[in-house]
Amino acid sequence: MEENKTFLRRLRSGDGEQSEMSFIDHLEVLRWHIVRSVLAILISAILFFIYIDEIFDIVIMGPTRNDFISYRVLCNTSHFLGMGDSLCMPPMKLNLQVTSISGTFMSSITIAVVGGLLFAIPFVFYEVWKFVRPALKPTELKHTRGIIFWVSFFFFLGAAFGYFMLAPFTFNFLSNYTIGAMGVIDYRPTLADYLDTLIDITLGAGIAFELPMATWLLSKLGIITPNFLRNYRKYAYVVLLVLAAIITPSPDWGSQLIVVIPLVLLYEISILIASRVKKKQDETWE
Repeated sequence: MEENKTFLRRLRSGDGEQSEMSFIDHLEVLRWHIVRSVLAILISAILFFIYIDEIFDIVIMGPTRNDFISYRVLCNTSHFLGMGDSLCMPPMKLNLQVTSISGTFMSSITIAVVGGLLFAIPFVFYEVWKFVRPALKPTELKHTRGIIFWVSFFFFLGAAFGYFMLAPFTFNFLSNYTIGAMGVIDYRPTLADYLDTLIDITLGAGIAFELPMATWLLSKLGIITPNFLRNYRKYAYVVLLVLAAIITPSPDWGSQLIVVIPLVLLYEISILIASRVKKKQDETWE
C-alpha cells in the first residue's frame, strides 16, 4: 500500500519524476483513478435508488406530462407572440408496460446507474484530469485553468437541452403518430424502450455539446486549425445532420432541426476557439 502511495505522489508531483515510472506503475495509478471514479458513481447510484419513486415520477416521466415546463413555456410563448396555439403541443397519453417479471427492478437499476453517472460526471472528469495533468508542461497547464468546469458545463448544457427540449418533442411526436384511419393500433411502449430512448437523447446531446472542448484540445495538439474547420464547414454540416438523425429517434424534421441548430452554433464557436488557440500559439512562438 505504501508503494502505491509513492506512485501517486510521484505522478502528482509534476516535477519530472513521473518519467521514471514504468508502464506498470502508470497502470497502477490509473487503476486507482478508475476505482475512485467507479466508487463515486456507485455511491451516487445508491442515493438515486433510495429515492427512485420520486425520481421516476418527477424526472423520468416528466417529458410525458402535459404540464411539463417545456410545453408550458412554448405554449405561453406562442400566446405572447400572438400565434395562438401554433406552438402548443397536442395532449400526450403514454401508457408504459413491462413484459418481464424483472423488468421493473432492472429499469430501477438502470435509472439509478445512469443518474449516478450523470451526478458524478464532474468528479470523473476530475480524476481523468488528475491522471493526465502531470504529462503537461507548465505553459500548457497555464491555459487549462477551469477545464473541469467547462467540460462539465458543456456536458450538462447538452444533457439539459436533450431532456427539456429534444425529449418532449420526440415523445410527443412518436406518441401521437398513427398509421391508418381505423384506430386498430394500441400504442403501449415498454418501460425499457422509453428509458433507452430518454437515456440516448440525454447522454447523446451531452456528448455532442462537448464539441467546443474537443476542438480546444485538438487545436492545442496541433491536429486541427481554424482554416481546416472553415474549409470543411460544409462537410461538417452534413456530419452534424447525420449526428442529429442518430440522436433523435423521431424521423420528423422538426426534432432534427432542434438538434442541428445548436450543433451548428457550437461548430461556429469551435472555429472561434481554434482561432484563439492559434493566435496564442503564434504569440508564444514569436
